[in-house]
Amino acid sequence: MTTQSAPLFTATVLGSPRIGPNRELKRAVEKYWSDKIGRAELDAVAATLRGNTLRQLADAGLDSIPVNTFSYYDHMLDQSVLLGTLPPRVAGVADDLDRFFAAARGGTYDGVDIAPLEMTKWFDTNYHYIVPEIGPDTTFTLNPAKILAELDEATSMGIATRPVIVGPITYLALSKAVDGAGAPIGRLDELVGIYADLLELLADKGVGWVQIDEPVLVTDNVDNAGALAENVYSRLGGLTKRPAIFVATYFGELTDALPALARTPIEAIGVDLVYGGVDALAAVPELAQKTVVAGVVDGRNIWRTDLEVALAKLAPLLGLAGKVVVSTSCSTLHVPYSLEAETELDDALRSWLAFGAEKVAEVVALSKGLSQGREAIAAEVEASNAAVASRKADPRLNNAGVRSRIAEIQSTGASNRGPAADRHAAQQARLNLPPLPTTTIGSYPQTTEIRVARADLRAGRIDATQYEQIMRDEVAAVIKLQEELDIDVLVHGEPERNDMVQYFAEQLEGFFATQNGWVQSYGSRCVRPPVLFGDVFRPKPMTVEWATYAQSLTTKPVKGMLTGPVTILAWSFVRDDQPLADTAAQVALAIRDETVDLEQAGIAIIQVDEPALRELLPLRSKEKQEYLKWSVEAFKLSTAGVRDDTQIHTHLCYSEFGEVIKAIADLDADVTSIEAARSHMEVLDDLNAVGFGNGVGPGVYDIHSPRVPATDEMIMALREALAAVPAERLWVNPDCGLKTRKNDEVIESLRHMVEAAKAVRSEQ
Repeated sequence: MTTQSAPLFTATVLGSPRIGPNRELKRAVEKYWSDKIGRAELDAVAATLRGNTLRQLADAGLDSIPVNTFSYYDHMLDQSVLLGTLPPRVAGVADDLDRFFAAARGGTYDGVDIAPLEMTKWFDTNYHYIVPEIGPDTTFTLNPAKILAELDEATSMGIATRPVIVGPITYLALSKAVDGAGAPIGRLDELVGIYADLLELLADKGVGWVQIDEPVLVTDNVDNAGALAENVYSRLGGLTKRPAIFVATYFGELTDALPALARTPIEAIGVDLVYGGVDALAAVPELAQKTVVAGVVDGRNIWRTDLEVALAKLAPLLGLAGKVVVSTSCSTLHVPYSLEAETELDDALRSWLAFGAEKVAEVVALSKGLSQGREAIAAEVEASNAAVASRKADPRLNNAGVRSRIAEIQSTGASNRGPAADRHAAQQARLNLPPLPTTTIGSYPQTTEIRVARADLRAGRIDATQYEQIMRDEVAAVIKLQEELDIDVLVHGEPERNDMVQYFAEQLEGFFATQNGWVQSYGSRCVRPPVLFGDVFRPKPMTVEWATYAQSLTTKPVKGMLTGPVTILAWSFVRDDQPLADTAAQVALAIRDETVDLEQAGIAIIQVDEPALRELLPLRSKEKQEYLKWSVEAFKLSTAGVRDDTQIHTHLCYSEFGEVIKAIADLDADVTSIEAARSHMEVLDDLNAVGFGNGVGPGVYDIHSPRVPATDEMIMALREALAAVPAERLWVNPDCGLKTRKNDEVIESLRHMVEAAKAVRSEQ
């Protein structure tokens, strides 16, 4: 394949959302899981969504459209199916789709209990992927049915598409070695042969371009990444029969891998020019023979593109690259579908934003401006300039009172608490908890009744007083359940909260919550990230009334439940006009005020969750320490306003913790609950290695799977934990909140958890 024979294109995106503009896929998949619909109906919903996406992108003016970006759960799991690497434990599941879901979620199939694959964050985003397992007996086998079917679908619509696949370096770098196997990247040469077979097959199908995603090349996670990239893509580019190859990178700037890729025979290289710069491209003369796919429209945040700035980035590329294509910086999987549904925005705020559909329009406009000149898009540039000016002048973006309070606290050292040993003694005297105390992370199932009540409130069928009473009844039921289960430290269950970030965003100034801004977090789990657009402050208490009501129902301690500043940033669309550290401090100040009010209301334990601490970690080593410094400072700012006898908990989940393990210790929370069930308590040794000496609650069961673990299984997990942590520091809890689980699963699992804790407690 030569560049001349490859179809030309000028405007594209690297991928698209798949959940549906109204979460149609989520609802269909969950109905399939609960046997309310069959495979045919599920497939019909999926086909409609794929067809709509292709047609909309074509109608918007893109001349190359990605395909094979759809998934029933996760694109990395799809890649495992494509490469034949699903683990042997799911092989006995006869139906292909059920086998796929068994790998993702676990469960019981034909009487066999199957544990799911691990799940972790996709680079520094809030999307989660299913981690492939590569064992010594793993055999790569090409299974291209899905990709071929989606190509046929697009062909039947008369739409030119290019299939998207995860690249071999990224796939293996993000995989996990199991059963004593060596590092998966060691099997790269073998895997490249499977990719070669796939490219030949695609060429036989008449495919003009293939997009191979290699985002790991912008990180420090792979040794000799440049050499590996040059080797792999020299081999694939040198095939005699293949489509044109477009290697896409995103989430950061290519360093050594850029000239390495440019030296190979591939036709196109995608570069992220939102999170990377143009200067590095000028030092690579080989780009003069390549197509550069320039990611100048931010695919993972919702701010309108400054078209003047974007055109200024694109212009120099015309003299550096053989051809320039305008694109989003990454897939628009990470942003909502369209601004059209957001009817409650003020005009100024609306003018600052661009969701998925608007970003596609920006790509098309910039492509036109690049080829025809700025005058061809004069109206679009004028609107962009007006939005930029409006945003800079808006007083909501500069609150002098908030900024001066933060400066005062930071200058006086009031963001540190007393010694941990003194705090532990004061807290034990106040709380008098048994060894291995049991608790849960915060949320309990969001039942149909809760969701109906919330919908009724929005629709005006009930008023706020009626809604509050329904929520109080739910709180009372959750407290009663926990007392019946004999859990030691209770939670109120959070029935009133739509989401652990949105709930707070709706009560803080400087945020707005979208009406339909859904994005996929994992599988069928969708979130609606709020938009943090201005300086943040707390007008009034947010959780005190609910916490004190729950505490009034029991003599056992009830935790006040808050979301930490870093997680609020990570799970929001955050302003990009000031350093993240400054924004984090503003959110931390608001959370600090809430902890003080909870303490004054008599709440003895306050949990400030930071599950996203690892998520925002920069992808390049040189930037990581600065991030960890300010993220730890933000947590301490949010929690240091309380007395020593008030116990501060935090919670972290579903990340690779290795790089942030020292920061977890530096948070200095009195108790840290942490994901550990799927990874078999591996994190505890890491914590010990950095001198962590406070309380820790390694999750004893995985709440992201519908399976109910047996008591003996949890006893075994606790014994594993006790090998690393003494009983006086060990807490017993699930991996995460219970919001997405069903009541019967939760009750049985928690009953087993308490039984396990009591059994192991008696052994001490």
